[in-house]
Amino acid sequence: MSIGDKAKDAVQKTAGKAEEFVGKKTDDAELTAQGQKDQAMGEDRLQTEKAKDASDN
Repeated sequence: MSIGDKAKDAVQKTAGKAEEFVGKKTDDAELTAQGQKDQAMGEDRLQTEKAKDASDN
C-alpha cells in the first residue's frame, strides 16, 4: 500500500468524523449518516490494505 493511499483513507476517516460531528450538532441525520459511512469506508480500506501488506511479507 502506498503512503498516498494510506493518507487518503485516513483523511476520509477524519472527514467522516467531522461530518458526523456537524450532523449531530445541527440535528442533520443525513450528514451524520454520511459521516459514519465515510468513516467505515475509510477504515475498511485501511484494513484491506493492511491485510494485503501482511500477505506480501
